[in-house]
Amino acid sequence: MVTPSRITPCLWFTDEAEQAATFYAGIFPHSRITTVTRYGKAGFETHHRPEGSVMVVAFELDGQPFVALNGGPLFKFTEAISLQVTCTDQAEIDYYWDRLSAGGDPKAQQCGWLKDRYGLSWQVVPAEMETFFRDAGSAGAARAMQAMLPMKKLDIAALRRAAAGM
Repeated sequence: MVTPSRITPCLWFTDEAEQAATFYAGIFPHSRITTVTRYGKAGFETHHRPEGSVMVVAFELDGQPFVALNGGPLFKFTEAISLQVTCTDQAEIDYYWDRLSAGGDPKAQQCGWLKDRYGLSWQVVPAEMETFFRDAGSAGAARAMQAMLPMKKLDIAALRRAAAGM
């Protein structure tokens, strides 16, 4: 029996919660929209959202639950939080990078981070990322860091070569 997650990230959107959830669910395997909840008449004087418009979209990305809220323009995403996608190989890095960055902010790309079309930050990294930097004082870690800093999308082969001193 799978225990439901006790922690579900809630992503605040102005009006694009359903579009964003559909976009993300179309990228990750084992993903789906589970429920769409709409605003009713109650609370209009507070939320000012039209009756029947999308309020909350519950969805899963690769089995991880999320909630997307159409809360209006009060809050925006910042780079202070990002979602990390751990990839097994360069093909996965390329796949997630290309899809998540499509329509996003190309100026917000560095060291594997990107900002998607909705302003949400992601970091697309190789599963072996921590091995490159485990021993922060080593020459290999310093070389891997120097190799990574100018990268936008991470190149696993280049990081391996740098860490190995090749």
